[in-house]
Amino acid sequence: MGLAVTVKDGRAFAVGGMGADLLPRSVLQQYDLRKDVWALLPPMPTPRYDASICLQGSKIYVAGGRQCKRLVKVFEVFDTDSRTWSSLPSMPCKRSYSGVLWDSTGRLCWLGGLRQGGIHQSSKFTKNVSIFDTSQGSWLKSEETVAMKTKRADFVAAIVRGRMLVAGGLGHQPSMLDTVEAFHPEKRKWESLAPMTTPRCSASSIVIRDRLLVVGGVNQIPSSAHEILYVKEEEVV
Repeated sequence: MGLAVTVKDGRAFAVGGMGADLLPRSVLQQYDLRKDVWALLPPMPTPRYDASICLQGSKIYVAGGRQCKRLVKVFEVFDTDSRTWSSLPSMPCKRSYSGVLWDSTGRLCWLGGLRQGGIHQSSKFTKNVSIFDTSQGSWLKSEETVAMKTKRADFVAAIVRGRMLVAGGLGHQPSMLDTVEAFHPEKRKWESLAPMTTPRCSASSIVIRDRLLVVGGVNQIPSSAHEILYVKEEEVV
């Protein structure tokens, strides 16, 4: 459990995760959908689970995650062409369960998540956004980013009509979140959209024809609910 998964050219890549012994794993496996076969690839340098993963071209970026109860801020990238791992500058803070998206300028954005608390403090939900500029190989300063309206982790994140959008998840509220918000790049602020009918976390999602389809998830118990959000054109820059 806790695998990070992405898909490229008919191949699924699954990395990390937690074993039956509850310890973090560094295994990287590739599944070829056409041949129906699994293959082992070079292991990730840092074993972990619940990491965030994002694909761009031939690069698979993996950031954050957990090693047992300890959050990590490790940031590593796997090149599918050369089949090698490289280390990148660590994240600004230790976190897991983040959403991750490419923004309109081609920068990697890590949204929210569960971040490490202070000494003798438990982990806390965050609304902070961390942005990595792949062309510069560095993280933007916190004052150059805009935090979300709501602290959340384990939520849906997608690009809909060119805007970053987040929905649902877990927060400091007593129940799962139903709130939805999108980032307006010209106004440089997050704006609230219509809430989901079913509050939930751990949901799957896909964008089809400018519509965000949210499927399943957890709301106290596993949910089979599904719903579609359509962002009207006047709501988009």
